[in-house]
Amino acid sequence: MNTLTAPMLSSLDRCDRCGAQAYVRVTLGGGGELMFCAHHARQHEEKLREMSAEIHDESERLAPSPVLVDEI
Repeated sequence: MNTLTAPMLSSLDRCDRCGAQAYVRVTLGGGGELMFCAHHARQHEEKLREMSAEIHDESERLAPSPVLVDEI
C-alpha cells in the first residue's frame, strides 16, 4: 500500500472487531476499509490475502524499543 496516501494509524483508530487500538488497515477491492488490532489482523490474515486486500501493517510499533545502556 502506498503510505503517502494512507496516514499513519493513531490511537484514535480502533479495531472493528474488538475496539482495541488498530495497528492494521485493510483496504478491500471495492474500496471499503477495515481496521484491526494486531491480534485480529493475524486471525483474519489468510482470508484477507485470499481476497487480495491491501494490508497496511504498523504492528511493528508494538515491539518494545531497545534500551540503550552507556558502556563505562
